[in-house]
Order: sequence, then C-alpha cells, then structure tokens
Amino acid sequence: MDLYSKAAELAAQRKPFAIATVVRVEGSSSARRGSKALIDSQGSIVMGWVGGGCAESAVRTEALRCMRSEKPQLITLDMQDEILGVGMPCGGMMDVYIEPVLPQPELVIAGHGRIAETLARLGQMMNFAVTVHDPSAAKEHFPDAQRIINKDFNVAEIAFGPSTYVVIATLHKNDHLWLQRALDGEAAYVALVASAHRSRLVLDYLLAEGVSAEKVERVWAPAGLDLGAAGPEEIALSIMSQIVALRRGGSVGALREKVAAAPDAATERPATSDKVILQCDAGKTE
Repeated sequence: MDLYSKAAELAAQRKPFAIATVVRVEGSSSARRGSKALIDSQGSIVMGWVGGGCAESAVRTEALRCMRSEKPQLITLDMQDEILGVGMPCGGMMDVYIEPVLPQPELVIAGHGRIAETLARLGQMMNFAVTVHDPSAAKEHFPDAQRIINKDFNVAEIAFGPSTYVVIATLHKNDHLWLQRALDGEAAYVALVASAHRSRLVLDYLLAEGVSAEKVERVWAPAGLDLGAAGPEEIALSIMSQIVALRRGGSVGALREKVAAAPDAATERPATSDKVILQCDAGKTE
C-alpha cells in the first residue's frame, strides 16, 4: 500500500492525520525534496520518510500541533549543530510543509422543529456532516442532513467523539439521557435547547445522578450566544455562532474592538504563511 492509499483509508475511517512534505533541502540531509511522511493522531509515522533522529521527532511534534490547531504549517529544521550518536554533525537545513487532514466535524441534532431545521441548514453551510435523530424527522424537513435516524430516542445509535457537536432540542424527551451520553463520549460541544428554568432542572438531575460537576459545567444550557434572538431561526443562528466561535477560538467580541486593541492585526500575515524554525540540538527539537 502506498502513502496516498493509506491516507485514503484513514480518511474513510474518519481518523485525523497529517502529511509532511519536504519542500527544500540545503546542505546534508538524509531526506530529499519531495519526501513525504504520514503521521497519525498519536504522533507516529505510519508511512513515509522525512529524515531520522531530530528531524523525525520535530516533524511528529509539529504534526500534532497542526492537527490540534486545524492549520497547516511550514517549518524549517536547522540541523547544522546536531551531534549524532556516532559523533558526527548532521549538517544542513530543511523546510517541511505539514498539512493536517481532519474528518469533517459532525453536527448531531436531537429533536425536530424550526430550530432543528434551521440548525441543519446552517450546519451544512458550515461544512458539518449533519445527523438528525428524531422519530418525527422527515427528509423533506431536513434536506441538508446527511443522515436521519427516525427511530425512537436511542442514544446508542450515535457515536460521540471529539469532533462531534451535539445540540439537544428534544422538547424534554430523554434530554438527560442525551446529555449523559454526549458528555461520556467527550463531544466537543454539548448544548441543550431549553428555558433557563428547564436547563437548571436537567443539570441538577445530572448532578444528583452522579455526573461530575466538571462534566455538567461543559453543557451549554440554555444553548447559544446572547444575540437577543427573537425567534427559532435567530436562536439557531445564536447556537451555530457559538459552535463556530468555540471551534475556531473566537473571542465572541466585536471585530472592531479587536482591531482597535491591536491596530497591527489587520496587516499581519496569515498563520499559514508563517515559518517555524526549529533548532535540532543533541536530540532536542525546540
């Protein structure tokens, strides 16, 4: 199996990985321009070669950072001062472009109604794989959903994980079970569409059932940002805005205030064009 076939296999399994490509070599290096390596979510090189020792360690470390940040990165490895185990300097410099390949995030909507329908539409626009779970869900109401589960509220149908964003709009039917399962599965985002009073009742119930306060604190209830939403569509917008802000690390403040606080921000280069320089020194990568 070649590197690209392995990459396709991991992508089909919805497993995150990164591809590192040597784009420049100066001086002595065991890798050549165009050399590639595939790094999995544990930081292991599954296939390929970008040089051994310090170079490999640095690439693996930076690949994990790229997967966490969801951004590609160009790094420069300065190996001119590295001392190998045989007592010889490696020499040379090397630029490596690291590109994370991540599974499409999944938006799981439990429930139906106009909030759920609008959320599904917004989720598809934001490049989420949308799953709707509700016994009353119909394709004509959720044309943008990739998957619709019409069975009763059986939370075992859904596999939660760190790239899953869960919005519970079940109108109080088994909402506590959905919350428990989503929290146990370490979902990236768990929100409950309910009034402040109902939200407090459900969260108190979870605490009484032995769910840790730390886990309960992760639930956004009531769901969404305070946009002053006045209807179902605006409520859905406030929830999707919160998901995007949390996923991208946004401050949720006004952009005008952000620019005013950092006047040079508008002229900064994008992160993808920056270069990280790592000094390889006796096995150390940074």
